[in-house]
Amino acid sequence: MSTTSVTGSGRPGFVWAAPALAFFALFALLPMLAVVVLSFTAYDGLSAPRWTGLDNWVRLGSDPLFTESLQLSFVLTGVSWVVQTAVALPLGVWLAGRGRSRAVLAALFFVPLLMSSAAIAVLWGTLFDPNFGLASVLGPLVGIEDGNIIGSNRYAFAAVIAVIAWQYMPFHTLLYQAAARAIPAQLYEAALIDGAGRWRTFVSITVPQLRDTIITSGVLIVVGSMTTFEVVLILTGGGPGTASRILPLHMYLEGFRSFDMGYASALAVVLLVLGTTLSLVIARVTGYRRMTSQREGM
Repeated sequence: MSTTSVTGSGRPGFVWAAPALAFFALFALLPMLAVVVLSFTAYDGLSAPRWTGLDNWVRLGSDPLFTESLQLSFVLTGVSWVVQTAVALPLGVWLAGRGRSRAVLAALFFVPLLMSSAAIAVLWGTLFDPNFGLASVLGPLVGIEDGNIIGSNRYAFAAVIAVIAWQYMPFHTLLYQAAARAIPAQLYEAALIDGAGRWRTFVSITVPQLRDTIITSGVLIVVGSMTTFEVVLILTGGGPGTASRILPLHMYLEGFRSFDMGYASALAVVLLVLGTTLSLVIARVTGYRRMTSQREGM
């Protein structure tokens, strides 16, 4: 292999990253820069953008829907992280074990990964239909006599969070399953000799060994929760009222329903900054600097 391909430290040369960097610059950096510029304009998507300075940014401070949608997005992100991690971590570790029944259950559990967000929203919209869906049966059990769960100001947002968790938990379970299978068996053999029980082994060996995977999964959940909106758009449309109007949906409605692309661009920039900041905070707080490669010399 030529010296331009691999450096003296064993790292792949810059040329290996060039195609990915060019793709990222063309389809990510340039659109982001365009959105930042549009956030300082009045633009309806048809006529030429008109420079308005900080008007869109000042409007953010007086928009009650922005504040409400931002709060709902934080709630969605926090609850999604807790619920998905609490379920996916132990389930992924369990599925990493041997056994035909586990393989069959894993295949069934990962079915949502094969479905699009639109299909999932339509499916759950049917199940939540109070006229002929399961909601007519489950609704009275949680105190909603008419079964109209997604029509309830109290339960609609919880239903949205549950559907999103159902959609993405298999993906994070798959991450934990793969990472758990890479843990050296000698660690568990040593723990068994020392007389450690299952809970002690899980806390002292499994969780520390999955630390990097937990961080990676957490970042993906945060970024995904801050940007998801297809399920909310199709399932509730942000309603009833504004009960489930999260920030990405607010941005979409402002841009493509109100044709206010300039203000929607300002909302998009807020989402970009929040997602990036939260990802960096998670990586920093949880020990980003210690996430080094296990390959010698890397």
